[in-house]
Amino acid sequence: MNFSELFRQTSQLCKFSPDGKYLAAVVEFRLIVRDVDTFQIQNLYSCLDTIQCIEWSSDSQFILCGLYKRGVVQVWSIEQPDWNCKIDEGSAGLCGVHWSPDGRHILTTADFNLRVTVWSLITKSVSYIRYPKQCQKAIDFSSEGKYMALAERRDCKDFVSIFACSNWELVKHFQTDTDDLAGIEWSPDGRVLGVWESPLCYKILVYSVDGRCISKYSAYENALGVKSIAWSPTSQFLAIGSYDEKVRILNHITWKTVAEHSHPAILDCSNVVVYKEVETRAPLPPGDNIDAPTATLFTPQSKFEVQQGDIKLPITKPDINKANPKIGVGMVAFSCDCKYMYTRNDNMPGTLWIWDIRRLALCTVMILNSPIKSVKWDPHQARLAVATGTSKLYMWSPAGSLSVEVPVEGSFNVQGLLWHTEGNTILLMSKDQMCRNVGFGNFKAPSVTFNKKVYNGYSS
Repeated sequence: MNFSELFRQTSQLCKFSPDGKYLAAVVEFRLIVRDVDTFQIQNLYSCLDTIQCIEWSSDSQFILCGLYKRGVVQVWSIEQPDWNCKIDEGSAGLCGVHWSPDGRHILTTADFNLRVTVWSLITKSVSYIRYPKQCQKAIDFSSEGKYMALAERRDCKDFVSIFACSNWELVKHFQTDTDDLAGIEWSPDGRVLGVWESPLCYKILVYSVDGRCISKYSAYENALGVKSIAWSPTSQFLAIGSYDEKVRILNHITWKTVAEHSHPAILDCSNVVVYKEVETRAPLPPGDNIDAPTATLFTPQSKFEVQQGDIKLPITKPDINKANPKIGVGMVAFSCDCKYMYTRNDNMPGTLWIWDIRRLALCTVMILNSPIKSVKWDPHQARLAVATGTSKLYMWSPAGSLSVEVPVEGSFNVQGLLWHTEGNTILLMSKDQMCRNVGFGNFKAPSVTFNKKVYNGYSS
């Protein structure tokens, strides 16, 4: 693995362009666009104030910067650096901004979700959509860019409006069977829309584009419900993580559960590969005057050991007196080939569960020493990158797991991860710095200790 030098960034506001040629990174009020191959600066833009969000247009020709404190959006052109556009919401304020799928319209959400405004960069026309709901995910576009779904709240009732992105005309408007809608999400094939209720009630609804309720699912009542959802890339499965520490998988034909996976505190390793992180530390040399480069040579090194028998997993007791308790499945996502799925139970923050979708069974568990901060699938193969807020990068594939110390000067604790669109580069981000990792290809499984013998990956 090859790591670049460190570069500055702010609030992990870094994004690769959809065409994979550029990396945009924010440093306070400046937007820096770098060439992905050389990491040289291609363009440098200065905004009016601190940048809160950035987003590329679908064709990678433009990039917008949201300046929420000023209620302003600034748009920059990559091919024409002298061109720029400024959108000012004025007294209405700004709390969200999105590109439309065509890359020529911008949608802004006013403070307190008073309205959504559609701005055209071509005709300079402006359209308003009233009653957007303030929730976890109120706007979502279908994968082919044909429709936009918007969650609304009118007269104390929840609604969904479907708009055609070609002309922004209303296609369908219907009321949802929810008391407090929490979010909406299109299936990857764009055929159905998933709608879920707030955590106070376990309810998942599936609607067609014409507003018909195809399915209604509720696993239990009178307890905290849905915490996270994820569609499989093929749209065949819908995974639902909930506060009862289980993930349930619905199929797209009957919309019934095909699997229900729990996250037990005591794990039987007989049919599961369990990797546990073990740290080793070299003894420090004598003397107190050790310079920083020398001290880095004696930092703890970690490796994975394969466990046998029954394993008791580390658990963090949630604070029941605080809102949004850290319990339940808060992370769930499928691999690009739909063969694997990972989950994280929030009261087991250092444990990553990896499930084999073909067998609908648990295949691997990774037990890390620090709470997991970020997990990302490779966009082209079944490979995971994991960050825990330490100086290490963790990787998993069906071949095995490994831990890599990021070889940079000074302190660099990996808080966030971002894969390149081609899957050959991964960006590592700390609180205010970033570095690039390239050239790891299809990594081989490291040697791991298993019952005092050495094996590779899953071999036994």
